Amino acid sequence: MSNKPAPVFAIIVGEHSGDTLGAGLMQSLLNRFPDAKFVGIGGPKMEKLGFESLFAMEELAVMGIVEVLGRLRRLLQVRKELVHYFVNNRPDVFIGIDAPDFNLGLELRLKQQGIKTVHYVSPSVWAWREKRIFKIDKATDMVLSLLPFEKEFYDKHQVACTFVGHPLADQIPMHSSRSDARAELGLDQQATYLAIMPGSRGSELNMLLADFLDTARILKAKYPELKFVAPVINDIREQQFNEIWQQHAPELDISVVVNQTDTVMASANCLLTASGTVTLEGALIKRPMVVAYKFNWLTAIIGRIMVKLEWFSLPNLLAKKSLLPELLQEQVTPDNLAKEVEPLLFEEQQTLIDEFTNIHQTLKQNASEKAADAVVALMGA
Repeated sequence: MSNKPAPVFAIIVGEHSGDTLGAGLMQSLLNRFPDAKFVGIGGPKMEKLGFESLFAMEELAVMGIVEVLGRLRRLLQVRKELVHYFVNNRPDVFIGIDAPDFNLGLELRLKQQGIKTVHYVSPSVWAWREKRIFKIDKATDMVLSLLPFEKEFYDKHQVACTFVGHPLADQIPMHSSRSDARAELGLDQQATYLAIMPGSRGSELNMLLADFLDTARILKAKYPELKFVAPVINDIREQQFNEIWQQHAPELDISVVVNQTDTVMASANCLLTASGTVTLEGALIKRPMVVAYKFNWLTAIIGRIMVKLEWFSLPNLLAKKSLLPELLQEQVTPDNLAKEVEPLLFEEQQTLIDEFTNIHQTLKQNASEKAADAVVALMGA
């Protein structure tokens, strides 16, 4: 019997999607190393598996250039304390999950101290600041990519990268039953539902929810039988959603559901959603959607200068064509949104569903196991 000590995995996540990835990776590693220790910054799913969080995940949940600047001093302090902790309590491997602006700087410092580093979820180097790939190469021993075109980009630059697929494609079934989802949520089986999904961050609700509610108002006036359902990630977001809803459109009847986003999406005929990982979830659940996003005005100006992308939603990027309507910044108006949503609510979308099925099959790779394989191989365990 081996006398080797149980391995220690340092993991840092910055938001709920990272918590999901982290929990999947943890479970795969625990299957191999039942006594392993996991420490760093994790979310509730990871903590349920025994993760030890040194700071709250919300410390890192900041989006946008201007928004990050407002929290920069605190973020730098947290990173300094984490470097000190991990140098003095050396893990077998450090895994930064997403949050690249925070994690890559941390990974660089730890790699310089001889700690093996992995970055799980490639930054969007293929979209903007392409030269960051050299910083990534310096900071990491391995990148784990969720999307196939990312692996192609890393190979072109001869930077170590493993395509693991996307855990969501493993978790979400090929067919998501609308009637089962409605039964679970107590929704009307015969009605047409629009899911109102302005995002999981407080800043996203502040930016998008009023426009989404006005869109619902326009559609309700034209189709009185139309119904609305809205998923929120937790009780804090529910309270924020309710406050904006009651201030802005109290006459609308909306079923607000906490922490059942996938079920809400499956229940709907169409999604009106913020950009982000949730658009990939929507594609895997095979529901048509309209994607919208707004930034702080200065972040938007900087982004327009630096980002060179034809599309910004993941389904369109993966398909390399325009599957979904996308509206950005000043395009996000209730009239524009309603115009895009309307046909998706009432017209057959089989061609779109077929495209989503192709995406699902490409990304279904048993990602958490493949990620764990790559981490263990790097450790030499």
